[in-house]
Amino acid sequence: MRPYEGYVYAYPHKTAYRPLDPRPPLKEVWAGERPGALYVHIPFCEMRCGFCNLFTRTGAPEELVTAYLDTLERQAVQVRDALEETGFATAAFGGGTPTYLSAGELVRLFDLTERTMGVDLARIPLSVETSPATATPDRLSVLVERGTMRVSIGVQSFIDAEARAAVRPQKRAEVETALDTIRAAGVPVLNIDLIYGIDGQTVDSWLASIEAALTWRPEELYLYPLYVRPLTGLSKQGRAWDDQRLELYRAGRDRLAAAGYEQVSMRMFRLPGGAGTATEYCCQTDGMVGLGCGARSYTSRLHYSFEYAVEARHVRSIIDDYVGRTEFGVANVGFELSLDERKRRHLIQSLLQAEGLSRELYLDRFRTDVLADFPLEGFAEWLRVDPGAVRLTAEGLAFSDAVGPALFSPQVRRLMDEYAPC
Repeated sequence: MRPYEGYVYAYPHKTAYRPLDPRPPLKEVWAGERPGALYVHIPFCEMRCGFCNLFTRTGAPEELVTAYLDTLERQAVQVRDALEETGFATAAFGGGTPTYLSAGELVRLFDLTERTMGVDLARIPLSVETSPATATPDRLSVLVERGTMRVSIGVQSFIDAEARAAVRPQKRAEVETALDTIRAAGVPVLNIDLIYGIDGQTVDSWLASIEAALTWRPEELYLYPLYVRPLTGLSKQGRAWDDQRLELYRAGRDRLAAAGYEQVSMRMFRLPGGAGTATEYCCQTDGMVGLGCGARSYTSRLHYSFEYAVEARHVRSIIDDYVGRTEFGVANVGFELSLDERKRRHLIQSLLQAEGLSRELYLDRFRTDVLADFPLEGFAEWLRVDPGAVRLTAEGLAFSDAVGPALFSPQVRRLMDEYAPC
């Protein structure tokens, strides 16, 4: 089994979503559901990296940003009216790059989110994505004043030649200034994203980037394997480099362990006991309310969003359609989860974490043992099965991007295969 089949950040993936017919009212969708997480999507960036397949556009003019925030407020009002409760346990502003917004626009984003959704963002863990070019003192001042717990910055590499190879035109000096600014602002949790598998990258240069990141002693580090996907700037490379990525992954994992970081998943490493590590949100059982045209929402039985695209002209068209909308009371595009799909999601979301799957939680939720539903014989070499949990071994975690996709249902696989990238 190849180790890098695909990054499973959600199940099912949005490429398995289809137009819903009929389109269910959100009041029915959220009846009896707990929306534990709030996600607000800002689909704007100052540049598009060569590896990026996120729903985002570059060079958005000020008037489009204003129109987007106007529409976001209209959507939030209608979504809030559909919810039975708003006891959010966690929140995030993502994208795109939320700090593409000016300081004044960020103030408006906080104001409209808190006012319409009935949430005090300073009282729950809030994470905000940023970039080296937009992590400016005025923007960070807004984030800190409004109680942001965590700031995540995509650095990818501290080596200028590697950043160019990843089609990310940034200079190390700019990155270091941004990290100094974040630390000076006093954000409790700093996360740094790094990428391995870049053309020309070696173990030595990879470890040099990790050492550079450790200069700021970030509370969290994410180590991402590079993927080349259709319609991204690197997609024409199309070569297999599994052995290289595994070697780099293991070198980075071992270096962070030696530096005192605990491994949370294949990608996530954090300092034990750091601020913001505890939350009442449970991704296996709680829902998420997504606001913005690139956001997805999910309940226990329905995952939904707006249309999805990667190619620039299609993304711009979807954003233009979004800012012209006035009706947000129904779910448009999505995937309805059967009982089997709910079990699969619980298994995948749990097993890909270092702590593994709690057999008691699974039993309480589904009234059956996970190994009766999913024997998992094909993964025996990568599993440790205890009376209370099923966990991936260290080598199993290294193969998370193979284990996750292998657990997808035939229906989800078919829908993803039939999806035409645009």
